[in-house]
Amino acid sequence: MSKKPAPSLGVQLKPFIAPFRFDGSGTFHLRSYKTNDRGGLDKDRGEKILDANRKRLSDFQEKLYAQDRWSLLLIFQGMDAAGKDSAIKSIFDGVNPQGCEVTSFKQPTVHELNHDFMWRSVIALPARGRIGIFNRSYYEECLVTRVHPELLTKEKIPPSLVTKNIWCERFADITAFERYLAHNGTIILKFFLNVSKKEQRARFLDRLDQPAKNWKFSMADITERARWNRYQAVYQDIVRHTSTVAAPWYVVPADHKWFARVVIGSAIVSALDGLNLKFPRVDKASLQEFKAVRSALEHEGKGGRKRPVRVAKTATKGG
Repeated sequence: MSKKPAPSLGVQLKPFIAPFRFDGSGTFHLRSYKTNDRGGLDKDRGEKILDANRKRLSDFQEKLYAQDRWSLLLIFQGMDAAGKDSAIKSIFDGVNPQGCEVTSFKQPTVHELNHDFMWRSVIALPARGRIGIFNRSYYEECLVTRVHPELLTKEKIPPSLVTKNIWCERFADITAFERYLAHNGTIILKFFLNVSKKEQRARFLDRLDQPAKNWKFSMADITERARWNRYQAVYQDIVRHTSTVAAPWYVVPADHKWFARVVIGSAIVSALDGLNLKFPRVDKASLQEFKAVRSALEHEGKGGRKRPVRVAKTATKGG
């Protein structure tokens, strides 16, 4: 009796992705997504999936870089202490750093404020063959500036353009921008790390209790925590208005850091698996050159002088 073929990678990982993915179809209510979901897993099983995903991601990243056609943009958003930094560090552990770049967007500088709200993100986009990781992103300009509308004055936008429609206009600009990137070969995955207020409190206390983590704490975190409900409402609006098939949001349960990493890593690996990435094939002319080079190398130092092999100059990505 023949064995059934093993399920595809996409099928294997679907249970850890599909329940948390929203692509704009239907309605969205943030309260419908549990912050403490574990997908039926225990931590030991989750760690095994996370380790397997690291190995898969390392393999896919190498092929992505070698093929030099697609790029991958990963956007991480979430409240303070949601686990963005640690998730990026854990999921990409062992991945070649030459093929990835993390950009952390903090309070805009004076130079950045002299440009449109997307400018600093645009110049940080990943090149073909690379993975770009945004720790916060242009979505802050629909989040923090909405919770603190007084910040808009620092952006020097002509007053006549700052109307009640500005947030809808920014949503429209973002979705158009992401559609443009998708049309040009950039895969976009957006992760909202959905942590509970109770868990955030526990993590803040942990930062205060451990001297090695004191540097992570800021009184501004407590100030923003007081606006928790407002932030949740704005995040709900962001996901509702900017989720598309080309750039879906993943509402990641973040109370258990290990499970958040399972969801994020699985979504990334599944997306790369769908690209059918392969190492480029060498043409016949190059194969002939390789034979000549091999012969020269094999005879090197064996006596007699051989004329140097002339190799046609070709552009390569490797160093």
